[in-house]
Amino acid sequence: MEIESFTAQDLFGWVTGREPFLLLDVRNDVEFGRFKVEGPYPFEMVNVPYMEFVEHEEESVARVPRGKTTRIVCAKEGSAKFVGEILVNNGFDNVVYMLKGIKAWGNLLAPVRVATDNGYELYQFRRPGKASCSYGLVYGKEMMVFDPAKNIAAYQAFADDRGCAITHTFETHRQADYISGSPMLLKSTGAAIMAPEPDFKEARFHYTPVRDGDVYSFTGGGPEVKAIHTPGHTPGSTSYLVDDKFLIAGDTVFIYSIGRPDLGGMAEEWSRMLFNTMTEKILTMDSAISVLPGHYMDWQEANKLLTFVAPLGEVIDKNAEIYNIKNEKEFYAFIKANIRQQPEEYAKIREINAGLVEVDEEKQDILDLGKNECAASAMGH
Repeated sequence: MEIESFTAQDLFGWVTGREPFLLLDVRNDVEFGRFKVEGPYPFEMVNVPYMEFVEHEEESVARVPRGKTTRIVCAKEGSAKFVGEILVNNGFDNVVYMLKGIKAWGNLLAPVRVATDNGYELYQFRRPGKASCSYGLVYGKEMMVFDPAKNIAAYQAFADDRGCAITHTFETHRQADYISGSPMLLKSTGAAIMAPEPDFKEARFHYTPVRDGDVYSFTGGGPEVKAIHTPGHTPGSTSYLVDDKFLIAGDTVFIYSIGRPDLGGMAEEWSRMLFNTMTEKILTMDSAISVLPGHYMDWQEANKLLTFVAPLGEVIDKNAEIYNIKNEKEFYAFIKANIRQQPEEYAKIREINAGLVEVDEEKQDILDLGKNECAASAMGH
């Protein structure tokens, strides 16, 4: 009997919709330990590697709970289908496998509207496989995208559905944890790349330098987008204030913690930048501004609508341990106490995001897979 398949989008609907099911992950122990499917609500998950089914079928089948809707995921697709057929042959019902494997989950973008006001709409594109967020601002027939991931087809389809064109992509900084979609959008749509020069001065693609205080708008008016230089996570880190209400903060301000300043190997120097950004800019902003972070650590940070957004005042209160630090020396001591080893692939991703290195799509998927490690501290909630 031919078993049915499901998509990563289907899986997102199930994990956010509280639907009971068993997720059987048949990747090997190392791959499963590095990165697994997560959601805002608990669900049952079992890891039984594909090779165990090949070599020890009876014992492996016995490890899978019966009487449940079983959804299977593997690295690419074929192994999940193979295991599904084994389970069906062993009397299991309601067995389905995920198309395109775990990379489909890693690339999934799930948009949700954050705001609609004065003719514009602001969307958050949640990427659950990376625990990251990018943003789309729509006004009239135009769309601006902020920190796009490499799944540019999702942004293009979103824009097409709304009858608008992607005109600009804005980078908050040169990303280390995921491959940027801006150069791809430039090639496919002609969208202008706006990026901070300190991070992109060696880039091998055309971009327009973004400077502190620059203001951007749409052809027919609409909300203003103001660039605010917020260095520290990187020297060029820049936040974008939309309509004086929403701060697209990149990796500078998170709902929990703050962007780590050690990824460039200059922790002490960048910590000074970040401390100054924190005390001279973040703490002086209107506490009612809504923070839209570039990343989250887990789903506990989401609100009831499963959106990652919070008033700046609330963010500062949640992170009082950080924002109450009074001097650079104490701040650097905090950073040193929380430094974690960055993933090996981050150096390569930084090169790719400046156009210094090109890799094929399969290599991109391998580099891009897994949650981010961009927060200064893995704070408890």
